[in-house]
Amino acid sequence: MEPTARAFWLASPGHGEIRDVALPAPAEGEVLVRTLFSGVSRGTETLVFRGGVPESQHASMRAPFQDGDFPAPVKYGYLSVGRVEEGPASLLGRTVFCLYPHQTRYVVPVSAVTVVPDAVPASRAVLAGTVETAVNALWDAAPLIGDRIAVVGGGMVGCSVAALLACFPGVRVQLVDADPARADIARALGVDFALPEDADGERDLVVHASATEAGLTRSLELLAQEGTVLELSWYGDRRVSLSLGEAFHSRRLAVRSSQVGSVSPRARTGRTYADRLALALELLAEPAFDALITGECAFDELPHVMAKLASGSMPGLCHRVVYDV
Repeated sequence: MEPTARAFWLASPGHGEIRDVALPAPAEGEVLVRTLFSGVSRGTETLVFRGGVPESQHASMRAPFQDGDFPAPVKYGYLSVGRVEEGPASLLGRTVFCLYPHQTRYVVPVSAVTVVPDAVPASRAVLAGTVETAVNALWDAAPLIGDRIAVVGGGMVGCSVAALLACFPGVRVQLVDADPARADIARALGVDFALPEDADGERDLVVHASATEAGLTRSLELLAQEGTVLELSWYGDRRVSLSLGEAFHSRRLAVRSSQVGSVSPRARTGRTYADRLALALELLAEPAFDALITGECAFDELPHVMAKLASGSMPGLCHRVVYDV
């Protein structure tokens, strides 16, 4: 009998379910992974859950191992950590990270998994995909020693960027968010915190990750002369208005996007996506990143929990899913 696994599917916008799925036997060059933990990428996955992916972005928004098509039914996700049960001897028993949806077991090519360093707990490694996005953002931003920087938006990506910036020599970092509860997370990450109306101005760089029109507007207001807003937000099918009058031209301000799907051209020649992900996993040896995991549930609870995450009735940052082993 063909082996099976259980996977979380979006059956229709706003409705998730657990389904049995068939597993192929791993071929040469493949591994069978039993999942230990997965993480919900709150911004992107809740947008998918609500059916908010614009038709023009259906192709570019596909996850590496997605099944089905937008808006639904679709199996979506990309923050999975598990243990290799079958495959090359060098990987047997190793803990690995993979850009795979929420599923109890899966078969993927060896090239699709990255070994989690011994210094990084498997439970924290679910943040690898988010920290990898933050790494690419900082390769794009190229901050300088002594820069004055604000990170507007204290979600998973914004907090990951702030945590990495805290390691830069002489850099003054302020995390800006409308939720006062984010102050505790900022403190754990070693950065300052401010509400939007209290944020320090004259910033050389502002990283925007709030995915709100108000956040992007405030980001421009915080810039110093010739400063840059690095836009990390994904707005899905929502339109955003931005005033480019007033001081935008006279102060020579700039807004530029950071592409998370490809390696920044500002990175060193020869850097690959695999290099970026391996670096992200190394950086996760820092225990401060545990502050980004603010909720946890069993795999079987995921359909109910995803609905609460999408509605906003369950606040927080990364929600970790725990699997029976």
